[in-house]
Amino acid sequence: MSGFPGLVFFEDAGKVLVRVEAAAERPPLVADRLHELLVEAGYGDCLPNDAALTALLIRCNAQESGFELQVGERRDGAFELTVDDDAMHAWVTLAAARGGRPVASENVFMALGEAGLLYGIDEAAVRAACAANADTRFCAARGLPAEDGENARFELLVDDTRDRVPRMNESGLIDFRELGAIPVVEAGQALMRRVPPTRGVDGHNVRGELVPAQPGRAEPFVDGLIGAAADPGEPNLLVALVNGQPVRCGNGVSVEQVVRFGNVNLASGNISFDGTVHVEGEIAPGMKVHATGDIIVSGVVDGADLDAGGDIQIGGGVIAQAKVRAAGSVSARFAENAQIYAGSTISIGDMALQCDLQAINSIVVGNNSPQRGRLAGGSARAMMLVGAPVYGLATGGVTSVLVGVNPVLEAQYQEILQRIEKLRGEEDSLQKLVQHLTKAGDKGGMLERAKASWQRAVQGWAQLLPEKDELEKQLAFIQGAKIKVGVGVSGAVDVAFGKKSLRLRRACDAGEFVLCDGRIVFVDPSGEAQELG
Repeated sequence: MSGFPGLVFFEDAGKVLVRVEAAAERPPLVADRLHELLVEAGYGDCLPNDAALTALLIRCNAQESGFELQVGERRDGAFELTVDDDAMHAWVTLAAARGGRPVASENVFMALGEAGLLYGIDEAAVRAACAANADTRFCAARGLPAEDGENARFELLVDDTRDRVPRMNESGLIDFRELGAIPVVEAGQALMRRVPPTRGVDGHNVRGELVPAQPGRAEPFVDGLIGAAADPGEPNLLVALVNGQPVRCGNGVSVEQVVRFGNVNLASGNISFDGTVHVEGEIAPGMKVHATGDIIVSGVVDGADLDAGGDIQIGGGVIAQAKVRAAGSVSARFAENAQIYAGSTISIGDMALQCDLQAINSIVVGNNSPQRGRLAGGSARAMMLVGAPVYGLATGGVTSVLVGVNPVLEAQYQEILQRIEKLRGEEDSLQKLVQHLTKAGDKGGMLERAKASWQRAVQGWAQLLPEKDELEKQLAFIQGAKIKVGVGVSGAVDVAFGKKSLRLRRACDAGEFVLCDGRIVFVDPSGEAQELG
């Protein structure tokens, strides 16, 4: 009997049963009291049968008697062992004992051994989980991951090294940096250290099998360095062979020799130098300066012709039909009646008057004079940005500003498209030839050669696709091209985005011109846009 009239709890083959007998007086039975009765009878830890317990309450309170119900069962603890596909972790899913015997940790260890899992067993985790006797899933063994080797890396040992590799930000603009003073190294000076790749550390999975590490990628110093070479006694150290200007070239540093002149005029003659030219004075009319590196001019470039494989910095102005061309960037304090071309960026500190300016990336006028700087007359053409405080002159000629075009990229893109089209045409013809020879018979023994040629054509145009995609990505930046106005527009200004043009003959305040849905619009600082066409 139990502590409740008419209820008898008993066990049969692990099943917990209750027999309901007739009783003279049976008070109402509630769930909490029923649970207390199970605990008192020694079955509180067993797995309950909730449906049967609910039925028991209903029938007891209806004063039924003479029946038996299975209200629970005594269940031993159990566990299941699983191993990840890469055999780096073994997991145990443990079901707690419910009134029965809990899982013994020794049984788990035995199962791990029988499964061949001998490495990285976490004995403490196994014993703690078994002792807790709760439903859980835990890691019983974990492998040791392999540590892949590090790739070869290169440590720059020279401060203020120039880097001739253009770096484009997420907006498609190449960041312009002032050139500053020329860094100089001496022959024998260390330039860069190559840290060799590491092999890595092998690991083990839970089966004790070796997990090999991936060795780091070996990379040498870049080929074709000028004025620098690996130290014969220490091949991982790059040293300067000559005195000059260090210029970083990827995984290497070249040393460009620097030649200095006071002035460039009839006394010095024209200059053509394999390295960097530093002119501490001025360059006279009609003179030519060519350098494979940078050209630095402290004074004025007056009607001269400059051509640099790197950057050009002019401390004074560019005047009197001077021609300045740089593969990198060009900076000057002012420019008037000059032609300037830059492979990346043109920066004019004050004013650019009646000039022909062309930059692959951007043109910025008025860095040193944000209120009075002016771009007036002539033309300015860039792919991503033209910026100036003031555009045009009230009494001057037309100022032409064009963005959103890159003839170099366009030419490269069209060339790639033509090559792909040609190779696809060849592929189509060769495919038809192969099909014909296969069907009609290969009496002349051409089939294998035709198949090989067909495969080469397919591979040829397929190899051009990544280059095509990269060019398309760069050309897509053009959609974000803009013309920035810092103060205002006065006089006649022609604005163009690619083939879309606008003749502006009215004053405008600060803001920017952008291309929106094929239309040129002007956006003021508050973000309000208006079409001026």
